[in-house]
Amino acid sequence: MSARSLSGRTVLIAGATSTSGAAVARALTSAGATVVAVGTRPDALEALHASVPGVTTHTCDLADLGAVTALAAAVRETSGPVDGLVHLVGGWRGGGGIAGQSDEDWDFFDRAFRTLRNTTRAFYDDLVASPAGRLAFVSSTAVDSPTAGAANYAAAKAASDAWVRAVAQGFRKDAPDSAAATVFVVGALAGLEERLGDEVVRLWTAPPADVNGARLPLSLSLG
Repeated sequence: MSARSLSGRTVLIAGATSTSGAAVARALTSAGATVVAVGTRPDALEALHASVPGVTTHTCDLADLGAVTALAAAVRETSGPVDGLVHLVGGWRGGGGIAGQSDEDWDFFDRAFRTLRNTTRAFYDDLVASPAGRLAFVSSTAVDSPTAGAANYAAAKAASDAWVRAVAQGFRKDAPDSAAATVFVVGALAGLEERLGDEVVRLWTAPPADVNGARLPLSLSLG
């Protein structure tokens, strides 16, 4: 893959201030993409901008559809329509068996799911119109092997996983030759951040039909 294989592509990272967000931002900028990093903490976005030169940052509550709609308009005004959306909003809370699955923990995961729904709806038309639109989401092995102690987490991840595959079906209908939505599946993302960045970049070299709707295991040995 050439060092500038994504030249001319604009990619938005939702939840960009995590370790994985920084790794994906580095991989995308190294490949020549214009990267738009979105998060909720201005200080963390400033740190990301300092560590990954050239990244454009926006502060936004992605759980608020109105705020995401305004974000989409602002990004189109300053960076143009996006060619990619990498959704990394998430986290872990919970434990304690079925009876210990609290409403507070569910609200945390439900909020993350709303950010996925909002960003994909706001940027769907951009991805369909792009000559190479890509959506990437990180799911969990807990979807296929849920446990009582992680029931809230697994249920929310399953909903997000299904949502992305529904987007993939939309892409098959609206942009079968250009757009793809892919789910990366991990047991734990810690230690795989650089691999994730590499695999996100590779989505643009794969034929859309090969990765659209795919659930790809992510590991250190992924080819």
